[in-house]
Amino acid sequence: MRLQGKVALITGGGTGIGAAVAKRFVEEGAKVCITGRRREKLEEVAASLPAGAVTIACGDVTAEGGADAMVAAALGISGKLDILVNNAAIEHNKNVVDLDVAVWRQTLENNLTGPFLMMKAAIPHMVKGGGGSIINVSSLAGVRAVPGGPGYCATKAGLIHLTKQVALDFGKNGVRCNVICPGPARTALLEMNVEPLTEVLHTDLDGVFEAMSEFVPLKRIASPADMTGLFVFLASEDSAFMTGTTVMNDGGIHVIDAFAQGVGTLGGEWG
Repeated sequence: MRLQGKVALITGGGTGIGAAVAKRFVEEGAKVCITGRRREKLEEVAASLPAGAVTIACGDVTAEGGADAMVAAALGISGKLDILVNNAAIEHNKNVVDLDVAVWRQTLENNLTGPFLMMKAAIPHMVKGGGGSIINVSSLAGVRAVPGGPGYCATKAGLIHLTKQVALDFGKNGVRCNVICPGPARTALLEMNVEPLTEVLHTDLDGVFEAMSEFVPLKRIASPADMTGLFVFLASEDSAFMTGTTVMNDGGIHVIDAFAQGVGTLGGEWG
C-alpha cells in the first residue's frame, strides 16, 4: 500500500498501460481519476475495480479547458492532487514527405502540448499541497528512430526534455517529474501496428510477437502489467530523491547496437 491516501490522475486511463497503471495504483491504496475520449472504455476500467476507487473524467487533453476540467475532477476526490501520469498519446506511421501536415500538428497537440497543458493545470495544486510526482510516458521511440515515425518520435523526444525542464523549475516546490520510456508492450495499439506482419510472416498475432521477441534481450514482449511497478515506484516516496530522470523499461532493447545485432541475426559472429 505504498500509495495509501494519495490521489492520482491518469490520462489515457481507459486502455493499455494507462488502465493497467490505474488498477495497480488502486491496489497500492490510491484514489484514481482516469481520463480519455471514450467514456465506455473508462467505465469498463472503473467497473473492474472496487467501488469508489476510481473517478471518470471523459475529455480530450488537447481541447480548450480540457486539462483544467480533468484536474478539477481529480481535486474533487479529496481536494488534492499527488500524482499525475501523462499517458495519453497517438501514433501515425508515415515518413516526413508522406505525413500530412494536419496529422503532424495533431500528433504534436496530443503527445506534447497535451502533457504541457496537464502539467500547467496540475502543478499549482501540487505546489499548494506541498509537492507531488509527475510521471510522463515517452517511449523507446523518444531516444531511437522508428521507420516512418517522425511525428511520434519527435514528440516523445520532446516530452523527455520537457520533463527535465519541469524537474528543474519545480524541484524547489517539492514537485518531482520523471519520464518512463516503455518498449514494446502488447496493447491494442501495438497489435494494430504489427497486424500487417501477420501476412508477411504467414502467422497470427501470437506468432508475430514470438518472432519479434527474438530481438529483445529478455526474449519476450511485455504485458501492460509489466510496466506498472515502475510507475508505483516513481509515484511513491521510494523515489523521493529522483527527478528529471529518464527510465527505460524496454526489456533491454536500448542496449542493442542494431548493426552488430544484424550480424548475429544473419548468422555471423561479431569480431
